[in-house]
Amino acid sequence: MLKKVLTGKIHHATVTQCNLDYVGSVTVDEDLLRAAGIRANEFVQIADMDNGSRLETYVIKGPAGSGIIGINGAAAHLISQGDRVILFATGLIDEQELDAHRSQVVICDAQNRIAQELSYPSSLDEDLDIPQLSE
Repeated sequence: MLKKVLTGKIHHATVTQCNLDYVGSVTVDEDLLRAAGIRANEFVQIADMDNGSRLETYVIKGPAGSGIIGINGAAAHLISQGDRVILFATGLIDEQELDAHRSQVVICDAQNRIAQELSYPSSLDEDLDIPQLSE
């Protein structure tokens, strides 16, 4: 049986731009993508921490070190520049591989640089210490 699990997450990122007239997607700094194990054209879910909106779209690679989190196309109606967001990538993993699986997680600072990198185990036999974020 296949299980849908978190593969990568970019947490507490700040939206730097919105472009309604773009043909859809989210543009993300390449450094954040690499750290979270997310690829260009991969579908991600986006949760807006400020207004609760959630949506799904695909990723476009932005320049490394730019800090860009750009909400493009129709999604710009749901998420605004300055909002804090979480990007989730998921994948299907065979149940027998779950104990070895770890999700790559990036926590961003106020400039969308990597403040912390975490690894979430899928195994029920391994404890997870998730830090609390401060404003």
